[in-house]
Amino acid sequence: MTGRVEARLAELGLTLPDVVPPVAAYVPAVVSDRHVHTSGQLPMVEGTLSLTGKVGAEVTPEEAGGLARICALNALAAVKSVAGDLDRVSRVVKVTGFVASAPDFTGQPQVINGASELLQEVLGARGVHARSAVGVAVLPLDSPVEVEITVELEDSAEGSADV
Repeated sequence: MTGRVEARLAELGLTLPDVVPPVAAYVPAVVSDRHVHTSGQLPMVEGTLSLTGKVGAEVTPEEAGGLARICALNALAAVKSVAGDLDRVSRVVKVTGFVASAPDFTGQPQVINGASELLQEVLGARGVHARSAVGVAVLPLDSPVEVEITVELEDSAEGSADV
């Protein structure tokens, strides 16, 4: 059975991917109280990094924005893996985006808009969030972009009142 959020993804022509396996000693997401914190998500598609390099050099800002969208989709998959159902997401609290940047590139906010816009397209008002967009020298696997999110969950369907 598909929930509202996954139905919205389908309307947008998107499919929730499998959770990207960790590339080091961490888990993709953890639940703490009513929040889910994801690890940084790379723009992996079917186990492969979509592009490599620095934004503003080997990767265009437009390509990087598309990669940020993929990161956000991977983050939603990580959230679902621990929350059980994306319909439990009451809001996206915070998005942090890292952009591997050429020395003179300053368009990190526009790149991370790719992630922010995807979350808002999928979740509507629940996808509006606080955000940081940070330029860095290098990211794991020479990825151009990495995105992590924190979401707040509604009470579970079982009605756990102690959260």
